[in-house]
Amino acid sequence: MKILVTGSSGFIGFHFSKLLLEKGHQVHGIDSMNSYYDVKLKKARLNILTKYKKFSFTKINLQNDRKIKNIFKKFRPKIVVHLAAQAGVRYSIHEPRVYLSSNIDGTFNVIEAAHKIKVKHLIMASSSSVYGGNKKLPFKEIDKTESQLSIYAATKKANESMAHSYSNIWKIPITMLRFFTVYGPWGRPDMALFKFTKGIINGKSIDVYNKGKMFRDFTYIDDVVKGIYLLLNKIPNKKQFGKYKYDSLSNVAPFRILNIGNKKKILLLDFLKEIEIRLSKKANKNFKPLQKGDVKRTLSNIDLLKSITGYNPKTNYKEGINKFVKWYKNYYKKN
Repeated sequence: MKILVTGSSGFIGFHFSKLLLEKGHQVHGIDSMNSYYDVKLKKARLNILTKYKKFSFTKINLQNDRKIKNIFKKFRPKIVVHLAAQAGVRYSIHEPRVYLSSNIDGTFNVIEAAHKIKVKHLIMASSSSVYGGNKKLPFKEIDKTESQLSIYAATKKANESMAHSYSNIWKIPITMLRFFTVYGPWGRPDMALFKFTKGIINGKSIDVYNKGKMFRDFTYIDDVVKGIYLLLNKIPNKKQFGKYKYDSLSNVAPFRILNIGNKKKILLLDFLKEIEIRLSKKANKNFKPLQKGDVKRTLSNIDLLKSITGYNPKTNYKEGINKFVKWYKNYYKKN
């Protein structure tokens, strides 16, 4: 199939594009290659993708409405996987307008362009952060999401609402994926695993928020991209939910929201301890209070995704950390 992937030089976008190419699909990637984090890392990912004959690429900002529409019309993908976004909960506290421009305006342009060429399936990235201050665990797709704790989370919730509206009006099959703390090789430098590993190796102190007393549903990158791949031809329809009640969502539009996680809660201090073990070196911890916008805990219920695709994440966090540390040492030539 011809599949367009936004954010193809990003962490998840790179791994997913690579999987598609290995499966023989034709992929067109688009990415702004912005400097939110090390552009060299993004270029290294892109260089790997460009070695595949069926990969093509356009460097573009999603806010460029006219050019985005032209790319969609020229490539004419059957499926669009929209993974591009301004990421980072903490950065959104200081630069909120960047998130409105990228995550709201940019996502609108993607949805509109997909609508114009009548794509078979539009798959879009949301986030577990939309659950915000919810206290009941594990998080289910039917839970209320009215208490976002950061601008980043608010823009992701807005994406879901905007996508549902388009799906309802134009009958565009849309799947929203709420990702739960994705980690692994080629990961983002602003995330805990990367920062902890870098700090420990370089003998620098690392900031540990809420004194480490929080847990996450860490989900390994290979499990995530396999889950997305299984959804490509699973088009949303009114009969998709079975025993799950989706209020009005299953009745008015070919639209769905799915959690994609590991359904296991890992204490941050245990996660950090495993990094220390893999590096054979203790961390110099700088304990800090809970950061503004952060949530203390996340945990996914993935029954709905499993019922649709058979999704079954298999990577234990210790194995995942080991793979990341090996990649990091190789990439940065650290011994």
